[in-house]
Amino acid sequence: MITHFANRRFVIILGLLLTIPAFCRDWPQWRGPFFNGSTDEKDLPSSWSATENTKWVSPLPGPSGATAAVSNGRVFVTSMVKGSKEYVALCFDEETGKQLWRKDVGSDSRRLPRNNLCSPSPVADGKNVYFLYGNGPLVAFDFEGNELWSRDIEKEYGNLALQFGYSNSPLLYAGKLYILVIRRDRPYRRPEADGPLDSFIMALDPKSGRTIWKQQRKTDAFDEGMEAYGTTIPFVHNGKVELLNTGGDFVTAHDPIGGTELWRFEYWTRKVRDTRIIPSLVAGEGIIFGVKHKHKGLFALQPPDDDNPAKILWEFDYAAPDASTPLFYKGRLYVLDGMRRGKVVTCFDPKTGRQFWQGKLGGRGPWRASLTASDGKLYCICETGEIVVLRAGGDKFEVLFQTKTAETPIQSSISIANGRLFIRTAENLYCIGK
Repeated sequence: MITHFANRRFVIILGLLLTIPAFCRDWPQWRGPFFNGSTDEKDLPSSWSATENTKWVSPLPGPSGATAAVSNGRVFVTSMVKGSKEYVALCFDEETGKQLWRKDVGSDSRRLPRNNLCSPSPVADGKNVYFLYGNGPLVAFDFEGNELWSRDIEKEYGNLALQFGYSNSPLLYAGKLYILVIRRDRPYRRPEADGPLDSFIMALDPKSGRTIWKQQRKTDAFDEGMEAYGTTIPFVHNGKVELLNTGGDFVTAHDPIGGTELWRFEYWTRKVRDTRIIPSLVAGEGIIFGVKHKHKGLFALQPPDDDNPAKILWEFDYAAPDASTPLFYKGRLYVLDGMRRGKVVTCFDPKTGRQFWQGKLGGRGPWRASLTASDGKLYCICETGEIVVLRAGGDKFEVLFQTKTAETPIQSSISIANGRLFIRTAENLYCIGK
């Protein structure tokens, strides 16, 4: 009876989030208010320059792969401190760009290929904010910068053991803070492990930081194939909310109340060393969309029901992502292959896989940041500084605006909140709005 009531409560909350009215416009976590890379903002800028539509620019101490979280008038970002081993948590005023506080969280000398310790994005709930870092520290602050609690996931559960550095962002949802660790069973680098490391999803009480539950996530993948860099998403299935994860050659669904694994689907059966996954899952129209490793394909997954197992509805393997999470926006699925074939964006019918259009972004470097969207526009940003705005929907690929910045490298997605874009470069945080 208690479980039934709790699941009904989760469904009601998710329903409210997915039908959130236009006046609630924050971008509280990595994939935005709807967990799919989109929001419902209106009147967003199609173009900008140093003198047009740039509301403010605030300097940052160094680079980060994390996307800015915008909540209740505050903007939160993580950052390395350039030229040092230190990393920090930062808070800015959304209206003026004034830095309200900066907290020195820790330091670590480990070097990560094409990454740093500040790739997990912060998450906020209007009163408190939660920062997670690639070597394990998890810290909660109130909006005035007072530390509420802290934990160290690596010290408690062993080396986070991902070749390119732990990058999973926390999920804050329906009164719980979810942390995902899908990792190799043996570390690449220090700290050493006494025995095989497990992968797991865990739920914390955001008020106290205490563990509510921890659920092991098993796999028969091996070596780098055991690793995943994505983030948990909520999904309504058969009238109940499930927590979806990908990696280790499986999609898994977990009960948000107690963590129990509800079902799993094996999307890759040929066990090879390097099947690691970077993008997260995305869902829409009752379908789950995931990618295989290293451009090996995109798949649309129908979840199981009482009579039928989960099954793949359609696949696409011409221009599939390696790093960018797909975007679901206004009934369409958008996919970015940001590293090959001219850096291609494809627009799909999510139910059938039919292509509406496909086009090349070009640019010199890889496009590792994920697409975001609102107001009929897609926002794309490249590691080497190219920024492109595309028209969403329609039957053809249409570029609305292109610009470039020299403040590289850029791996953070563009946040959208309150009629503005928040763009994090390696040197500055930009607020773009009419």
